[in-house]
Amino acid sequence: MSEIILTIDGVDPLALYGRNNSKLNLLKKAFPDLTITSRGNNLKLSGERKDTQKAKARIESMVNMLKQNIDLTDKAVMDLLEGHNPYEVQQEDLKRAGKVIVYGNNGKPIKAKTKNQRVLVEKSEVNDVVFAIGPAGTGKTYTAVALAVRALKNKLVKKIILTRPAVEAGESLGFLPGDLKDKVDPYLRPLYDALNDLIPIEKLDFFMQNRVIEVAPLAFMRGRTLDNAFIILDEAQNCTTGQIKMFLTRLGPSAKCIITGDPSQIDLPGHQKSGLFRALDILPGISGIAKVRLTTDDVVRHRLVKDIILKYNESDKLREEQKAAGTRPPTRSDRQSSYTNRNNSEQNNKNEEE
Repeated sequence: MSEIILTIDGVDPLALYGRNNSKLNLLKKAFPDLTITSRGNNLKLSGERKDTQKAKARIESMVNMLKQNIDLTDKAVMDLLEGHNPYEVQQEDLKRAGKVIVYGNNGKPIKAKTKNQRVLVEKSEVNDVVFAIGPAGTGKTYTAVALAVRALKNKLVKKIILTRPAVEAGESLGFLPGDLKDKVDPYLRPLYDALNDLIPIEKLDFFMQNRVIEVAPLAFMRGRTLDNAFIILDEAQNCTTGQIKMFLTRLGPSAKCIITGDPSQIDLPGHQKSGLFRALDILPGISGIAKVRLTTDDVVRHRLVKDIILKYNESDKLREEQKAAGTRPPTRSDRQSSYTNRNNSEQNNKNEEE
């Protein structure tokens, strides 16, 4: 008879044992002659020496998968118990695929797909505040959320805070039913979508309930100090100057932040001006603050999205020429259109020079 006590350090016991001990039960089923008991971070194995050593090796592989940010699904545990080591397979995939930001659900590798997305990743690694500016479909929000999830898994931060202004996109939603969470969730749905793709639902629920991951409207940031956190301000083009200043002055000493925005899609009422333009003009010169511009070349959605954006840009350019010639009066969208055309005409290598 043999007895082994394993101390589980550096991983979340819930991720290792599973909700309602589902993964631990799979381990017990695979080794019916062993007595396996868990207490906190300690796991006790009792039985024949051959079985305890084999179970110990399987558990250590499970721990290694979690430490390498590979989601330990029930299927992965079953594969592991059957002698197929998904940890080693994922490591080979990592070497072949290049730099992976993080592994999403079912071990899916998440990595930058375009040149400027890779620049965004690099800038985020060496700066505490990064502005990611570009048109729809360029992966600004998704890449930012992936970087935040990686920082949390690597224990570089203690929490993730995702926020955006609660501004309606060109239509009135009226009085929404439900409590406060029900009323603001529709505005935050794109952030939830990204999280659902990167973190298993049961683990995400645990993080949300324990406020390890917080998704909230920008107005909820006032008066707070956001420290030991990775913070994402999404849709920043719909912030006023006061809101962006308020948000940036919330950052604590150990915070990291990515601000995403598309200046061509401002949904603010006509009497309000976007504060993103001013922030982009005055802040990127500060050490520790960087700006990355994504263009239509970085669009990773449906193949038609890039063509749609280009057609709108052509129309905006024509409208701007008509305004300069005095053939039509200026509109509130002129500055947005001008910014979009200027942004898309810049060469990608400018990101490398900044």
